[in-house]
Amino acid sequence: MSTKKRKSFSSDFKARVSLEAIHGVKSLKEIASEFGVHPVQVGNWKKELQEQAASLFEVKRGLKPVDSSSDQEKLYTEIGRLKVDLDWLKKVGDYPMKSRNAWIDANDPLAIATQCALAGTSRSTFYATSRSITPDAEELELRELINKEYTRHPFYGSRKIMHYLCSLGYCINRKRVQRMMRVLGLAAIAPGPNTSKPHPPHKIYPYLLRGMTVTRPKQVWSIDITYCSLPQGFMYLVPIIDWYSRKVLAWWLSNSMESSFCVDCVEEAFRNYGIPEIFNSDKGSQFTSDVFIRAIRKYPTLRISIDGRGRALDNVFVERLWRNVKHEGMYLKGYGSAAELQQGLKKYFLDYNSERTHQSLNYSTPDEVYRSSKGGGACIVDKYQSKNERKEALDEKKGQRLPAA
Repeated sequence: MSTKKRKSFSSDFKARVSLEAIHGVKSLKEIASEFGVHPVQVGNWKKELQEQAASLFEVKRGLKPVDSSSDQEKLYTEIGRLKVDLDWLKKVGDYPMKSRNAWIDANDPLAIATQCALAGTSRSTFYATSRSITPDAEELELRELINKEYTRHPFYGSRKIMHYLCSLGYCINRKRVQRMMRVLGLAAIAPGPNTSKPHPPHKIYPYLLRGMTVTRPKQVWSIDITYCSLPQGFMYLVPIIDWYSRKVLAWWLSNSMESSFCVDCVEEAFRNYGIPEIFNSDKGSQFTSDVFIRAIRKYPTLRISIDGRGRALDNVFVERLWRNVKHEGMYLKGYGSAAELQQGLKKYFLDYNSERTHQSLNYSTPDEVYRSSKGGGACIVDKYQSKNERKEALDEKKGQRLPAA
């Protein structure tokens, strides 16, 4: 029994895939489907290219010294390869296609693709392919029922659809339902990837905003990351918002979730609006990574603040922004590609800053509040009082119970 050989890709192929991923017009799933590789592999190649891009400009330009020994080694290698190819070509002759197909051996040191090319046969004829099975009437009926039930309840997964079919009298198990859902291209609408996973070795900074009153622009900025679901995978959105005015200062979109595009977003905000006093984020690994922290620590006057564990309200203004972006923009438009999402978000954030009025800003726009420094503000209530503070509050209340924190 022959063992399946691991796929190998050329450097040119990896470079094309990586550049397509860095371009950011398509999601990783779309790129992987187009080039026939796994989405995780595309993300790894993109990260590797970004990390090694700077080294391309460190080498001095000009003619490189010629190493004569390397030319000889290449020449001997080429001679050896041509000798192996010649031995194969001697076999071809006038043999029929069926006989030449039998020459291909998976255990031969020569690659299967090369063997097929030298034998003059197609590589697809070597691999055993199963005949396509035409679905019977019952299969077609089940697929139609699954499609209709999914249309009514797009959040149903294979388990609930299996129970639905069983309630109709069909004897079917979950694996068969999963197979038919894959054939139909259906998947339950569920929360996407967790974008706030911390990285254990990274340093965690304290939360500085509890009980603080924000009274001016550039006093507190926040950053966060969320996923944007598309028909072919996910894109990841990161914005920076000013707490006083709710103005979105900068935003970036990426098809993979790493620290580099978060750093680019921060540098754009700093370049256009200056340096804030406090910069707040959650405990996601992108915001606690060494690359991101170094980009912020370059400014000695800036203080870093990080949300507490499970404390979504610590960054409440960005969380509210997610609700606005998705319900007022993404869910209504139903973007079909990364390019459409990019253009749609560009239009939405322009409208959000300059035209959309906010009730909390006394029905002014974020741009107006940011320019005038009037009408904004924020405050996160400190619900975690010390024992002495709670005792003093009890004395002031004259024995009345305090509300639970």
